[in-house]
Amino acid sequence: MHDRGNGTVEGGMKRRDTRPDLFSAGAARERRRTAPLAERMRPATLDEFVGQEHLLGPGRILRQMVESGVPHSLILWGPPGTGKTTLAHLLAGAAQVEFVAFSAVLSGVKELRQLIDEARDRQALHGRGTMLFVDEIHRFNKAQQDAFLPHVENGTIVLIGATTENPSFEVIAPLLSRTRVLVLEPLTPEQIGRVLDRALADREHGLGAAALVLPAETREFLATRAHGDARVALGALEVAASLAGQRAEHTLTLALVEEALQQKALLYDKSGDEHYNVVSAFIKSLRASDPDAAVYWLMRMLEAGEDPLFVARRMIIFAAEDVGNADPQALQVAVAAKDAFHFVGLPEGRIPLAQAATYLATAPKSNASYRAMLAAAAAVKEHGALPVPLPLRNAPTPLMKDLGYGGGYHYPHDYEGGVVEQQCLPDAVADARFYEPSERGAEAAIGERMRRTAAAKHLPERARRRRDDRDPET
Repeated sequence: MHDRGNGTVEGGMKRRDTRPDLFSAGAARERRRTAPLAERMRPATLDEFVGQEHLLGPGRILRQMVESGVPHSLILWGPPGTGKTTLAHLLAGAAQVEFVAFSAVLSGVKELRQLIDEARDRQALHGRGTMLFVDEIHRFNKAQQDAFLPHVENGTIVLIGATTENPSFEVIAPLLSRTRVLVLEPLTPEQIGRVLDRALADREHGLGAAALVLPAETREFLATRAHGDARVALGALEVAASLAGQRAEHTLTLALVEEALQQKALLYDKSGDEHYNVVSAFIKSLRASDPDAAVYWLMRMLEAGEDPLFVARRMIIFAAEDVGNADPQALQVAVAAKDAFHFVGLPEGRIPLAQAATYLATAPKSNASYRAMLAAAAAVKEHGALPVPLPLRNAPTPLMKDLGYGGGYHYPHDYEGGVVEQQCLPDAVADARFYEPSERGAEAAIGERMRRTAAAKHLPERARRRRDDRDPET
């Protein structure tokens, strides 16, 4: 997700960088030629940019900024290799402002003051604005971030901050209030594949002149193992291409890409039998209360490049289907693991997934809720749309009340223990019992509570209405 060359981008055209250049045009071309593939393949236009459709789709905020040429100060929050730097270049080029890169790692307030002075002079002498791109903005401390505030406020600079950390915790509130935070998402394997295809086809900036062949299996492996980072994918592709050239080969084999990535491809076809075999082993290990096997199969999937959110979805389903009310917290743990992975990404996101897997494996098990769902669905299918008992019907109008809607409804809170005998199922299935709790975990207590409730409902009437004139609840 990069632009090409050392100039900023203006619409779809490159223009000369107006800053002094100590190198000749020939030297500049040589620098471009020897730059890493990821740098050479930076998109020069929105049409070349891959991913972030939620920000760049028709009518979306970043597309509008680029097309209008009117950028605003932004904080771009997202994982590495998703296009933060490139988007800043595209915004600067469209607005025809000076693009100045500023590293939070290498520079401080002294350098910032100098850049601000230059921005003022540029505006006063040439009527030209300045876009200050601050990479790793979260590395600035509070005092350093304070230094940006007046210059963003008065429009001396348009600030584009890039960060891989949550701005809510790492960027001071006054600066957040003067910028808009946009969240970038990891690229999908399909999007990474498109980036690879373009690099292989581009003869001027990419590897097109080498006429390399990237087999589908190798392409899928590389696109998956890049974990949403286009820079990683292009870096590995470049190394693999170099290895192939040294060996006079034109096919980028899986072995070459493994060597370039220093990662081995595991036997795991995400659309074939091995995928379903490993997923099945994972679920059955959870069901068998074997945390060691569960975490092993979990890591087999993740190391092979399975979408971690697919794994999280399977655990959420398992928590409801196989643990159920034996441990109601299991569903919360599974959902929290999904949210935690969304929040931190790879590789650290594997940790909450492993925590959830071991929790689910060691939790008491009950599929009573799942069986209740199946039994109720079967009753619905067998009997069709049975009428709702009159006492349970809503009665918002006088006519409905006259027709008996809501008549005879007993408000449980007006009775001792909050329990009253009231038929809530249609007559045809009035005696059906769909939910049969097990005696495991928290469900044992649920079963006991259900038995007490059933006994209370069938005892002689001993509770009196506290307010006989109360309208029935609907």
